[in-house]
Order: sequence, then C-alpha cells, then structure tokens
Amino acid sequence: MNGKITIVNKNTVSVLVTVKLGNSMLQNEEEIQKALNEGGVLLTGEALKRFDNDGSPIKVGDVRFTSKGLISKFYQTPYGEVEIARHVYQTSKGGSTYCPLEYNARIVTTSTPRFAKMIAFKYADSSSGRVVADLKVSNEREVVKSYIQNVADAVASVAQLKEETWTHDLPELERPVKTISIGMDGTCMPIVDDGYREAMVGTIGFFDRDGERMHTIYLGAIPEYGKEDFLNRFENEIIKVKDQYPRVKYVGVADGAACNWSFLGKHTEEQILDFWHATEYLTKAADAIFNKKGQSNERKEWLDDSCHKLKHNVGAAIRLLHEMESYLPEMKGAHKEKLQASITYFDNQNPRMKYARSIEKNLPIGSGVTEAACKVIIKQRLCCSGMKWKDMGAADVLSLRSLTHTTGRWDQFWNKIDNQGLPLAA
Repeated sequence: MNGKITIVNKNTVSVLVTVKLGNSMLQNEEEIQKALNEGGVLLTGEALKRFDNDGSPIKVGDVRFTSKGLISKFYQTPYGEVEIARHVYQTSKGGSTYCPLEYNARIVTTSTPRFAKMIAFKYADSSSGRVVADLKVSNEREVVKSYIQNVADAVASVAQLKEETWTHDLPELERPVKTISIGMDGTCMPIVDDGYREAMVGTIGFFDRDGERMHTIYLGAIPEYGKEDFLNRFENEIIKVKDQYPRVKYVGVADGAACNWSFLGKHTEEQILDFWHATEYLTKAADAIFNKKGQSNERKEWLDDSCHKLKHNVGAAIRLLHEMESYLPEMKGAHKEKLQASITYFDNQNPRMKYARSIEKNLPIGSGVTEAACKVIIKQRLCCSGMKWKDMGAADVLSLRSLTHTTGRWDQFWNKIDNQGLPLAA
C-alpha cells in the first residue's frame, strides 16, 4: 500500500496517496479509484481504532468482562479490507466474547456500517452475483457472493426484528394531506418445493386536496396460508399512520376479492372498487352482448359509452347492471355465462362503484399504485428467470425492498442503527 497517513490532532487525520498518470483517461481513472480506495482503507482503519476500549475491565449489564488482549481481525469496508488489532472481552467463566469496537462502530457481521448499507441496498435490487459485479465495476471492490448474502441477511433480520417498534417519520410533504388510501393485492412468486404461491403487498398512499398522490408506504410479505402475518403487520403500519394523521379521510381501494374488503372495511371510511377492474367486466359483457360478426363497432361504442357513464354519472353502476340483465334472456352458452359473470360482479360490487362522487371529492378510484407495487416490490426482484425462493430468503428481500422503495425510510433505518446500536439479530 502506497498511501501514508498523518494524524494531525485528536479528531483530524490526513492521508497522502500517489497516482501515476498515463495516456489513457480510462486507465487514469481506474488508478485514481485504486488510490482513493487505499486512502479509504487507511482512514477507515484509523476511525475504527477510536471505537475500541483501552483494555480495562468493563461491565455489560451486570456482568463483568476482562480483556483477553489485542486480537487482530479483518473488517470489510467500501474501500477494501482493513486489519485491526482490537480488545476482545470475556468473563472469568469463559463463554461468549464481547468486542466493544464492533458494538460501538455498529459492525454488521464483519462489515462497516457504510459498506453494509451499500451491500443491502444493492441486494434489495439485484442478486448477490450482480452485486459482486457492480461493486467490482463501480468501486474496484472485490467480494464473494456468500459475503453479500450474509451481510444482506443480517441487515434484513434487523429490519424485521424492529419493524413493529421502530417508527419512521414521513417525509416533509409539499402540501397538507387530505386523503389516505389503503390498498392490498397479491401476486404469485416461485417457492422451492411448493410451486407458485401468492405473495402480498400493501400500500398506504397520501393525497392532497386535489387528489394528487404525494407519498406511498410499501409493505411486502411472503406467501402464507391465511395471510395472518401480513394482515397483522399491515394493520400495525396503518395504526402508526393513523396516530400521525387521525383526522384525514381514509379510503380503501382494491380489486373485488372478498378478503380485501373484510380487512379494508375495518380501517377505512369508504371503500372503492378499482375502476379498471370494473371496466374489465364491462369488456367481458360487451364481448358477450355483441358477439356476432359485423358488431365490432357497436361493441366499441357500447363499451366506451358504458365506461364513461360508470366513471362520470351518479348511479351508473346500477343502471348498467339492469341493462346487462336485459340482454341475458337472449344469450346462450358461453356468451350467457360470460355476461352472467359480469352481472354477478356488478351486483356484488355495486356499493363500491360510486366513482362520480369519488371524483367529485378528489378521492382515488384506482388501485394502480398497489398493482404497480406487485410488479416493483415482488415481480421485478423475486420472479426473474430461474429463481426459486425459500421463505427466509424471500422475506429478507421483501423487508429490504419495502424500506428502499418507501421514500425516506432507508436513511431513517440506518440513522436508528447508528444512534441505537445493532440488535442481537445482526
């Protein structure tokens, strides 16, 4: 290592690195990156030493520990590997050891907190193999896939352990919150030895008086029978939001699944069926009613007119229901079954199809943010080609993605680690 470090005073350290420049700018930049990494290793090593004890006896709780002396260990940093001789403590009876440096510096496995933060963020978006490649290309930093996995798992375990007790502040929003939407949906993902099963997402959207969405909280959950864990976690998230916003209007927006409404009905004042799911059933009805050759124009005209009425006319849903029923006697076979499905859907969901009044009040009528969450939180990461997941691995990724995709939470999460220390799970 060519870098040289100089301690200026107690709180200031300087480092000198030398770079030999050539005729290729690309090679120059790569040499600069290596030199900066050398300096980063030196500075990080000096910083880590300042979190160690002087070797005198200490107490952890009511238990007295004494130092076994300085023992060297390698720590991983954003810049490279650094070796530190630090005090390791143990009781007079032996047993587990305790390292003040690792606790005080918030070491995650053997990673400095900044490096762990980088690794976990990248792993939330990409496989461990891609993270290895990314670090090599972007940072001239070489690590192995198993190390990426271990650090990300440790960070995710903290996120899951503290999910109920750590409250995250909402970002400073540009305008006052008038309405909060609560939505939930499921999408299938591949599970080892169990095929494709339904994972869940929950969203909480914050809207201004004009109906513009300003912020969204995301929650992802692995497949489970009965969805009890997901519903409990989602309910806890909703309770935290209601503590901060007790006087705004809460609206549930989802597709027609009965389990959605049994949950959302408890937590919202109004429930709205996703408009686009309603139009899908109008499309099926149009296909059934206008099923003969040469009726494509009539079909399109009826469907466009019906969708417009449903969205903008008060009481349109019940009138469309009766209109579809009027066509039923002349239907036969598969066309009759398709039309009957649309009639049944409108009959069941009619109370949640008050779109014109919702638009008038600037309330959301679509669950697009929740539909998108299925894709962004689950599909894009957990359903790539050849992937199959065990429950624990999938839960780790979803906990990280929920944090990284909810604006402001990732940095707040790490600020809490920095201020409060790492739970034993890490």
